Amino acid sequence: MQVVTTAGHGGHGKSALVRALTGKEPGEAGAWTELPSGRRVAFVDAPGGERSVPAMLAGAAPAPAALLAVAADEGWMPQTAEHVEALGALGIRAGVLAVTKSDLADARPALRQVRERLAGTALRGVEAVAVSAATGAGVAELAAALDRLAGRLPVPDPAAPVRLWVDHAFTAGRQTVVTGTLSAGTVAVGDELLLMPAGERVRVRTIGCADEPCETVGGVSRVVLTLRDAGRVDSGMALVTPGAWTHTTCIDVRTRFGEASGRLARRLTLHLGSAAVPVGLRPLGPDTARLTLNTRLALHLGDTGVLRDPARRSIAGVSVLDVRPPTLVRRGAGAARARELASWPDRPDGTIVLRRHGVLRRSELSLMGCAPPPDAVALNGEWVADPAHWSSLFDRLAEEASRHAAGSPDAPGIPLETVRLRLGLPARQLVTALVRPPLRVDAGRVYGPAPDPRPAAPTAIAATPPPPWTGAVERLRADLADAPFAPPSAGRLGELGLTGDRLSAAERAGAVLRIPEDGGDIVLLPGADRAALRVLDGLPQPFTPGQAAEALGTDRRVAVALLRHLDRLGLTERRRTGRP
Repeated sequence: MQVVTTAGHGGHGKSALVRALTGKEPGEAGAWTELPSGRRVAFVDAPGGERSVPAMLAGAAPAPAALLAVAADEGWMPQTAEHVEALGALGIRAGVLAVTKSDLADARPALRQVRERLAGTALRGVEAVAVSAATGAGVAELAAALDRLAGRLPVPDPAAPVRLWVDHAFTAGRQTVVTGTLSAGTVAVGDELLLMPAGERVRVRTIGCADEPCETVGGVSRVVLTLRDAGRVDSGMALVTPGAWTHTTCIDVRTRFGEASGRLARRLTLHLGSAAVPVGLRPLGPDTARLTLNTRLALHLGDTGVLRDPARRSIAGVSVLDVRPPTLVRRGAGAARARELASWPDRPDGTIVLRRHGVLRRSELSLMGCAPPPDAVALNGEWVADPAHWSSLFDRLAEEASRHAAGSPDAPGIPLETVRLRLGLPARQLVTALVRPPLRVDAGRVYGPAPDPRPAAPTAIAATPPPPWTGAVERLRADLADAPFAPPSAGRLGELGLTGDRLSAAERAGAVLRIPEDGGDIVLLPGADRAALRVLDGLPQPFTPGQAAEALGTDRRVAVALLRHLDRLGLTERRRTGRP
């Protein structure tokens, strides 16, 4: 089966066309018919009134093709233009044009006018048929044109993850009945799906398709599912395969078929599938933006939707470029992100995603709708890494190990957790996977190359005595080895011998990082602020001070102090709330 959405001005005969083609009244589940070749097609009959665009978007979004109706006696109308613009924003490029009511007026002038209007749209060049639902003239020719259209449409993958956008739902007792367009994948009786945005698991009790019960159904199809104990289900929700989609409230998108992102309103409605979600927009580049959604959606990279400004009745198409965008904490990060996204295609693949993240689980790529690239570095079967990023991580690790060994000859190894935090790696096992000769891991620490066993040549010049704070800093380094962002208390600093003039001298020499705070100075090792920035840069946006503290393995006071310190260095952007 294929699914076709109707489009066009109210009163131009869309519903009459569906009745003429199918012999059925268009309803919530859609009317269907068998075409001359034996192919079956179902119709989603979109409303065409003045306020019909949101409802039209909900029905049309999952459909791969459109049947555009324009009346011969009226021609192109305002809602015709709105619906065609919406179809283009949704990325629907396949369709058939029906010049209706050809019994009331000569269809040729309207056909010429519509051809001119469609010339610059995604539906330019579609096959056209003059038809009259009242007399039946042209109905057979329209069915043949739809048959040819259905034969050209791509066949979706039956093994693809399911995402069924609900466009109608009602509950009776413990039973909930939902209808929607299954665009890909397969649903079977007994399947367990997630109801989004709540994320609750529901089970499919019965399936209906083309007015018949069935055990399984594949896309593209209009389906009716019965769910048991699903609770409240509304249109705009989605039933999805568990563990196959990224559930997100923040995405980076490319805007299409509309104004530059900087001229769009900052509060808009995102129509994706049958969902209509209020969003906040932050422009990045001329055609890229960040959207903050007020509810979670189950998304893949490359998903398409429409941004609509109800006040101005303007729309813009969007393609989802990133479902796990990076935090924009550094000053100038927005402009840098725009430059990065400018080179991305509308549907980023695994190569691009892995290059951006550096290291990911295979399952994380799958959640984004990507496969690991062929040249990815395979790590422990679970993780994959971008080759260039993995090579640079090893170079950084070798440098860190050498620096640590030179500064701490009595404790030359770096704890694995310290390495993980400094390199911004998501799991400690990746540090072990990264180590190769001449580096080594022993007893939970990373060691650099073994020192040269030959004694140093004697020198006639007496060695300069170390500064008086050297021992205290080494003791501090040992304290922070396993928790680099957990500073010692004032009492512990006293025990270490790192107070007063000695602490000030160590700070002037760059041997410690001191952050003044009302509740007591925070003392860490040099470079801890940059290491913290790398960890925070990997958090989902937006994040709270509590989430920052958890990621850094410290308390909220220290996390806030580090954020303020980074802001003073010009490495973060201060938000309107005044919080760093």
